[in-house]
This record gives sequence, structure tokens and C-alpha cells, in this order.
Amino acid sequence: MKILFVHQNFPGQYRELFSWLRAQGGHELVFLTQRKDVPVMEGARIVTYATHHKPAKDAYALTQYWEECAGNGFGCAQAAGKLRKDGFTPDIILGHVGWGELTFLKEIWPDVPIIGYFEYYFLAKGGSVGFDPEFPASPHAPFTMHARNAVNFANIQTVDKGHSPTQWQCDTFPAAFKEKIYVKHDGIRTDKLKPDPDAQVALGRLGRPVTKDDEIFTYMARNMEPTRGFHSFMRALPHILDARPNARALIIGGSEVSYGKKSGSEGGYRAEMEKEVGDAVDWSRVHFLGRVPYEDYQKIIQVSRCHIYLTVPFVLSWSCLEAMSMGATIVASDVAPVREAIEHGKTGLLVDFFDPKDIARKVVDVLERPGTYAHLGPAARKHVVAHYDFMKVCLPEHLRQMNALVPKAKRIEVPGLK
Repeated sequence: MKILFVHQNFPGQYRELFSWLRAQGGHELVFLTQRKDVPVMEGARIVTYATHHKPAKDAYALTQYWEECAGNGFGCAQAAGKLRKDGFTPDIILGHVGWGELTFLKEIWPDVPIIGYFEYYFLAKGGSVGFDPEFPASPHAPFTMHARNAVNFANIQTVDKGHSPTQWQCDTFPAAFKEKIYVKHDGIRTDKLKPDPDAQVALGRLGRPVTKDDEIFTYMARNMEPTRGFHSFMRALPHILDARPNARALIIGGSEVSYGKKSGSEGGYRAEMEKEVGDAVDWSRVHFLGRVPYEDYQKIIQVSRCHIYLTVPFVLSWSCLEAMSMGATIVASDVAPVREAIEHGKTGLLVDFFDPKDIARKVVDVLERPGTYAHLGPAARKHVVAHYDFMKVCLPEHLRQMNALVPKAKRIEVPGLK
């Protein structure tokens, strides 16, 4: 099959599917992206496109996002037009709708089916905006959020099929959208992401590696920001360390902002929170590791006695499901997208996002009495294997959806089916 992937930040949510298709061989894979640092890889062609236009800094707020996404879409369409001129016509297109990249592709290939990734419908209520009173929404939020959905509205007409990774994310969209959207996670490689009782993590400051025998608790986010509960975690930190004098915190994440308002402080929200908690924290037992290689991230979760996952009602992080796959005992915020994956007391522990003392109490209890909670990690892994495993659960459904849109001669054999 000839497949065109479209995602401004290669490979995005297509990491596992793209890798699997490359490994199978026999398919012509092209990936359109804005990333310029993607290495040459066997079995696929990476094509870089540039946005055609960026809005001015003082652009009108209600049209700024559309203007930016239209620039992405037109830049992507121009690159697609060159591919067509060079003789490439895909059998199917898979791409993320959120940055406008798919918007004009039917103008290039009117008859090529498109499956669009519908990640999130911008909500003024019930989502990330306005959830945390510490970061109140602007009075204009209902208008700007609805205006941002112009991209979603344009693309539901562009695509032949939509895809959302979780039911909660799908449910953020209007009913008319959901008639076109199928729900299935991108997929977790549970065959690779497993518990490892022998895992070790080197900590230079400590002078020796830490293992499962150490009292390690972890926090991870792409960036340390309020959307992922970094401020709540940091306010819980003094209570955890005071109660457990041998405990150490291993923190993964950058100091930028992926979602929400940027910090006004140099050094971002990390600097803000370090200043706020100040001398209440024994910093010798706090290890900010930054962004780490994927293999190191796995080992960090594997040595963790308690992993903390905090988020406002928003897109469920891959890291939550990956930690579950590795058998972590998880303390997570009690919000709807998390409840879809974690059942309190059975596959993890849910806490009040706004209550650092509640977070600390749960974490301290897990650190103090790991045997009491020893059932949670295996149960979490079992749940992810059953519902989110890439090879056995997610890949077959994604292939079925793709096959339904292409001629029989082009279809890909679904693993496990004869």
C-alpha cells in the first residue's frame, strides 16, 4: 500500500504504526512533516514542508489560530502537489487535523481517502480551560475556543474517517463529528514495556545507581507545567520528603510549556515552584533529570515505587499508560480522562488534583507500605495489555479502518486473522 503520513512533529501519534509498517516492508511510505532533523531511514521517505504563512504577533485573536493553521495547510498542500507532480499518489492519507495540515489535501488528491486524527475539541468548559482557579480563564475564552475549532470543523468535512485515541477525547467533539470518528488508542508496546526488577538508574549526585530496593518516587511530563499538575506535585513534595526521610524524587521533563499559559519567570514553572516551596524541601533528595532518552525513562519508571501522574481534564498522556504497562503503582489525578484508564483501588490510586496534602498522603502510604499496594501494578499492566496493547488490540483495528477505505487488492493483512 502507498501511505502518506502527515504530522508536523514526526512521528507524533504514528510512532508505532509507522514503525510497524516499515518493518513489514512492501509498502511505499511517505511522511510529510515540518521537522528538519529526521534522519534518513530505510523503508520510508521523509519529506519536509514549510508553513506558507505565520500570523503577525498582533493578529486578531479570533482568527489567529485559523490563520496559522491555514498557513500550515497550504504549505503542506504545496509539498503534496510536488509529490503528485513527481508521480506519487497515495492509496490513503493518515494525518493529524489539529494544525491544519490536512485541510487542503483533497484539492491535491480528490479521490484519495483520508483518516484524520481528532485529538481534542477546544472546550471553554469541561476541559483544561478554566479547570484550575489558580489560572482563571479569560472572559473571552468561550469565543477564542470556539474560533479555534474552525480547524476541526473544516477538517471533519475533509476527512473520510476520523480517529480519536480515547472515548473522553472523542466525547469532547459535537455529536455530528462522532458519527465519523472511531475510538482506538494509538497503541502501547506492552511486549516491550514491562516491569524489570533488576533495573538500575545511575544518579551522579548519589554516587551509586538506585534500584527497586530504594525508596524512589517519580513524576514525568513533557514539560513541567500546570496542565500536567506540576504545581500540585511540587506543593506535595515537602510533605512526602518530610514523612519519608529516605525517599528520593526523580523528575523528568523540560522547562518549557506544551499546553496552557507560559510562565512569567525565567526558568519557567520549575523556577516558580522552587522559589515557592524553598527551604521546605530537602533538595539533595530531588533529582531534576530533564528530558531523558526513552530507554532511560523506562528504567526510571521501572525502579519507581510510586509514580505520580497529574493532569487537568485534557489529552491522556502516553506516559500514564506506559507506566501502567511497566507495572508501576500510580497515584493520579481524579479527572475524567484518567478515570477512563485507571480504576481507584484496582489499577491505581486517584487523588484530588487541587489537594497537595491528599497527593502526599497517598504517595507516602505507598512508599511506607508497598506490600499493601503490590496488587496495583500487575493489575494496571493487565488492564493496559487487554485494552491498549499495540500489536493485539490497537493495530488490528487501525488496519481494519484503513482497509475499509481502499480497494481489496491494496489491503493490509490484519495480524491474527487468516
